[in-house]
Amino acid sequence: MLQHLFGFKGGVKPQTNKAPSVQQAIGQAPLPERLYVPLHQSIGGSPNPLVEAGEQVLKGQLIGGADGWMSAAVHAPTSGIVLAIEQHVAAHPSGLPTLTVVIAPDGRDEWIARTPLDYRSLAPERVREALRDAGVVGLGGAVFPSHAKLTAASSVAVEQLVINGAECEPFMTCDDLLMRERAEEIVRGSAIFRELLAARRVLIGIEDNKPEAVAAMQAAVLRLGEDHEVVAVPTRYPAGGAKQLIRVLTGKEVPASKRSTELGVQCFNVATAYTAYRALAYGEPVISRIVTLTGNVLQPRNWEVRLGTPLRNLVALGQPKADTSSYLMGGPMMGFEIPDLAAPVIKATNCVIAGSPTLFPPRPPEMPCIRCGACAEVCPHELQPFELYWFARARNFGKTQEYHLFDCIECGCCSYVCPSHIPLVQYFRFAKSEIWSREREKQAAEAAKARFELRNARAEREQAEKAERLARAATTRSSERKPASVAASPPVAVSEPGVASAVASEPAIAPTPVDADALKKATIVAAMERARAQRAAVQPRNTEQLTPQQQREIAAIEARRANLQAESPPDAGNQPRRAAE
Repeated sequence: MLQHLFGFKGGVKPQTNKAPSVQQAIGQAPLPERLYVPLHQSIGGSPNPLVEAGEQVLKGQLIGGADGWMSAAVHAPTSGIVLAIEQHVAAHPSGLPTLTVVIAPDGRDEWIARTPLDYRSLAPERVREALRDAGVVGLGGAVFPSHAKLTAASSVAVEQLVINGAECEPFMTCDDLLMRERAEEIVRGSAIFRELLAARRVLIGIEDNKPEAVAAMQAAVLRLGEDHEVVAVPTRYPAGGAKQLIRVLTGKEVPASKRSTELGVQCFNVATAYTAYRALAYGEPVISRIVTLTGNVLQPRNWEVRLGTPLRNLVALGQPKADTSSYLMGGPMMGFEIPDLAAPVIKATNCVIAGSPTLFPPRPPEMPCIRCGACAEVCPHELQPFELYWFARARNFGKTQEYHLFDCIECGCCSYVCPSHIPLVQYFRFAKSEIWSREREKQAAEAAKARFELRNARAEREQAEKAERLARAATTRSSERKPASVAASPPVAVSEPGVASAVASEPAIAPTPVDADALKKATIVAAMERARAQRAAVQPRNTEQLTPQQQREIAAIEARRANLQAESPPDAGNQPRRAAE
């Protein structure tokens, strides 16, 4: 058994308010008239819809397939008809809609054919795939796909497997009741995780304000003959944080830059171990979860609720009091106000608290920070929240990252103790969202730049290839015309019949360098001679029959011809012929 417990820095001790919701056993919430099952219920990609409107589905049928390794499937919570696949309000602080499968239950609650898996005879990778396809995710609130966490680091063996039953958030008791009533299935699920990770030890940590849960888990371990160690840890918020519980049970401090598996430790919630066992031993995917309904209600209790049940239907089971003014999802430390009760229960819904002005008085107005340092004293990650606050407020997001903003787990301890009533966690969430938004914009800009450069490179390549093709074609045409051009008579030889016969009788003359100016003048003379011959054939010989304008043009041509002949060298007429030869 574990002999020594370690502590963690910081933390607070708020009022727990857990007693009202543990007076009754877990109840089965009735089916609503409509189920709204969001396809995106975990960290990672959004599952692809596998059903269509009008299709009949069975309980446990796959309706959303995982779109990658970091994703988890979604299943029909009951049998019925798919009415639509549409956008519907989500259980999120923003209240924005998400793609949702709307199902009308048929009342039969008919299961699919369930096939248990003998995980001991399967390869570990196959077991992980089965957990992914069953939609098993972390039910402690983070909803991280469990099959991904069951992949150990290649270089470090897992020494300790930590099963988290601390449940440190005030008001919340869903894990407490689960451990009391279904302890054996949690222990069996923990054993499966142990085999997949090849862990040497299993440590089950439970806060010492849950003695019934501690006793139930210890009894289950003895009945099943497991060597798991059930440990009661001191009650101090946030002892239920993964890194804090690992620190308490093992003494290992997980740095922000590393994962716990790199230190030989992995941590899972008790509800996650329970659903993993049900998925493998009974072939039951995750279609429901335990939800604590408490606060300003007449009947606080824990309910097993089908995923997709509108929160309006759930809170009605608790009979809210007349002065109920708001509802929180999660605990008062890390939860958020539900913007619309039309939002459905999802895998992350572990607690719903009905609030009232008496239970949750209006927050006093925010006052200037006095740099008292109280927030730094209670921060479990040893950050400096007051510095992060100033940088976030000034939108100096680079500085917030220098002060390790993303090490913040948003536990709310700093806001809880702030004498100036500053909602520090809200500032930190704002800064994180801005950084993520800018990073997405930067990635989009870089992708656009890469596409632009690729398009330009492609256009340049195509132009170069086109120019090369044209050059090859021109070379081919030139080589094909060369024999004909050599045999052809030069233009000057054709212009005068006498000259043509003389050229034909002359022997071939070797090419000689040609004077460019002389060649140009000779070409003009030849052209003028051809024009004169053409005019003589069609025009009247008597210039008197011409108009004055025509007579002037002929005189100008004759004068220009005389000038060119006077300037040309005696052998200029032979130059074109020699050049052609």
